[in-house]
Amino acid sequence: MTDPATITTPTPTVADSPEIPLLEVVDLKKHFPIKKGLLSRGSGKVFAVDGISFHINQGETLGLVGESGCGKSTVGRTVLRLLDPTAGSIRLNGRDITHLSKTEMRPVRREMQIIFQDPYSSLNPRMSAGDIVEEMLSVHGIGTAAERKKRVAGLFDRVGLRKAQMNSFPHEFSGGQRQRIGIARALALNPKVIIGDEPVSALDVSIQAQVINLLMDLQAEFNLSYLFIAHDLAVVEHISHRIAVMYLGKIVEYTDKKTLFTNPQHPYTEALLSAVPIPDPTIRRKKTILQGDVPSPITPPPGCHFHTRCPYAEERCKIEEPPLKAYGPGHMVSCHLR
Repeated sequence: MTDPATITTPTPTVADSPEIPLLEVVDLKKHFPIKKGLLSRGSGKVFAVDGISFHINQGETLGLVGESGCGKSTVGRTVLRLLDPTAGSIRLNGRDITHLSKTEMRPVRREMQIIFQDPYSSLNPRMSAGDIVEEMLSVHGIGTAAERKKRVAGLFDRVGLRKAQMNSFPHEFSGGQRQRIGIARALALNPKVIIGDEPVSALDVSIQAQVINLLMDLQAEFNLSYLFIAHDLAVVEHISHRIAVMYLGKIVEYTDKKTLFTNPQHPYTEALLSAVPIPDPTIRRKKTILQGDVPSPITPPPGCHFHTRCPYAEERCKIEEPPLKAYGPGHMVSCHLR
């Protein structure tokens, strides 16, 4: 068994991306039926994810951002096949995993892991930290008991925890340390893709920086690919290569991070960026205040979903849904005005 402390890989660059994406999602949809009454008859649907497409190359991070309730976490769970997609396709290393059975998905799950948002509720309080990480290896029948213990010790050391802490329980750790346990658990099976479901949003700002830097170091060392889900654009800018902006179940803008932050084209992206604080009291940024609340995903507005809050909306926006089209090289925008 390979000791994680001895694994070394060249630092990945986006330019070295393979022709076939490591993870490719095409027109993914996830609708949740609403049932009411004694007979549980269907009375509608929640359009949580409503036709999104993206890809992630080896060693690359795609940031997925948007307001709470826009469907970001549902995307992550559906890509992992923790939720069955309503439509669309998911390909891992060129292999279609969209309709694999639970048995067929078992070996695939070794290649995709998740880091959860809450570093406490995602850990079993009745298990020691070492057992939590080792459980992944035991379930997949990897190594002997001694080899598993050695690997767990190596993972603890790599994520900044002491070997002696393997026997401690989750309540004995701080929030940042618990998330490090979650990261060690995600690394245990040597995955190719890790989905971070707002992995730092529950942490203090100073601890956020430490965890983000750890994730970036691990990416360079193990050549990992991340789908990094967050609502904090400042965090996403730091860790991502490309960024997809979601609104009400759809991607409205999709480009590299430099272009997104210097030349945003969708009104919703402009509003999100205007709310990002600037660490310089002498610089003032004009804020875009969006009117109204986010519409319900049960009854999304016709046409452009954003037209009810958009300051530039025209009559066409209320009727015709804008396609996600190319605005420039690698820059996709869903807006009639672009």
